[in-house]
Amino acid sequence: MFDASDPTRARAGSGSPPTLDPDRLIACPNCDALQHDAAVPVGAQARCHRCGTVLMAPRERAMTRIVMLAATALVLMVAAVFFPFLELSAGGMVRRSSLLDAVLAFSSGMMLPLTFATAALIIVLPTLRLAGIVYALAPMALGWHPARHAVPVFRLTQALRPWAMAEIFIVGVSVALVKVAGLAKLSFGPAFWTFAALVLVTVLSDNYMCRLTVWKTLEERRRP
Repeated sequence: MFDASDPTRARAGSGSPPTLDPDRLIACPNCDALQHDAAVPVGAQARCHRCGTVLMAPRERAMTRIVMLAATALVLMVAAVFFPFLELSAGGMVRRSSLLDAVLAFSSGMMLPLTFATAALIIVLPTLRLAGIVYALAPMALGWHPARHAVPVFRLTQALRPWAMAEIFIVGVSVALVKVAGLAKLSFGPAFWTFAALVLVTVLSDNYMCRLTVWKTLEERRRP
């Protein structure tokens, strides 16, 4: 394990404060403490000297795995939107619904803004974020220079992360199904399992990603 050193610490035997190079400093995203930027071996971790937050954790072929997982999640998202999500049967009546049907359920009257919000949070923003990750990282995973506008695209994917709420939706559906199970017979469609797999793949992709390492790689591989 690698502990980032404190850049404000004076050198031993030096009467003057150390000269700080802003390009060689990184800030902890949790406590804003400045650290010296140093090379971290693959498999090791660099932690904040103040709060212990993991700053860098490079992994072998992590960028390739992130791109593959993000591309897989995009395919799963397409399947989850259009395949049957749930089937409810009660009193001889059967009702099938897809994820798209759930989004359009409030598409009339005063509830129309809720349709746009639901579509954005569980479909549009997660899809946009996954596509941005593939666009920004795929060329570098192949050993090429970053794609044009890769830096703002990757910055956008990080800004969208708190707003992509696919996992919140699947948790809410699970809670609702517990209450509905006593009123009707439920059958899970392929889209339900696809969406659950999508959430797991997305979480795994985020766990593989070392954001500071990605930013450093983007800077190093930029075209002159």
